[in-house]
Amino acid sequence: MEPHRRLAEAARARVRALPNITVHTGVAQRLPVADASVDVAHARWAYFFGPGCEPGLAELERVVRRGGVAFVIDNDATRGTFGDWFRRSLPSYDPLAVERFWSGHGFTRRSVDMGWRFERRADFEAVVRIEFPPDLAQEIIDGHRGLEVDYAVNLWWREY
Repeated sequence: MEPHRRLAEAARARVRALPNITVHTGVAQRLPVADASVDVAHARWAYFFGPGCEPGLAELERVVRRGGVAFVIDNDATRGTFGDWFRRSLPSYDPLAVERFWSGHGFTRRSVDMGWRFERRADFEAVVRIEFPPDLAQEIIDGHRGLEVDYAVNLWWREY
């Protein structure tokens, strides 16, 4: 499922030769699939604000079959270098409220440590400029040495 038409077209091209894969254009609140027709739902970096995602969660209730599982991967803003940068970019973000949200909707959390590793400084700088507002991106670039960044994420999951 991809809400952006051009990205959905690119995804279709990537999986064209793979059997049993269909890429739909649509949004989480209105999935163009039948009731109880999904075995595994996976969303990454689409729900990391928690509150406000209720329409998408209601849609998961509709489409995920009994025994199916939904996975949500999001930023863990409580840990790591990237978590610090993330909180600086969104000072109103409350990671504990997000954790309460997911737990309150029956999801279980697993913390995962990962990282960015770049071969060239220019690549690191380009990614930082994509992820953060210009002023903060420059502060990050000026203050971070090296080509690696520790990055923590949360894997939230729920069986239906």
